[in-house]
Amino acid sequence: MNIVKCIKLNQKLEALDRAPYPGELGKKILNNISKQGWKLWLEHQTMLINENNLNLMDSNAQNYLKEQMEKFFFSKEGADKIKGYSPDE
Repeated sequence: MNIVKCIKLNQKLEALDRAPYPGELGKKILNNISKQGWKLWLEHQTMLINENNLNLMDSNAQNYLKEQMEKFFFSKEGADKIKGYSPDE
């Protein structure tokens, strides 16, 4: 089992098996995000898709999700919030 210092969860955790996204962004995620951190993104991404009724065949929707993924992992402000969702509920 490979371990990575997950910058999302600020812990040493199990690393992803392979880059989850193509290109440089995928490599950056592979080297800095754990399986647990990636799972958090997948849950958030699903809510973004549903909340915004995104069509994943639309390049604008794809670009929006890529931008949100970068913010979710690598930006202090984080990704867009989900309206009406509180993680404490």
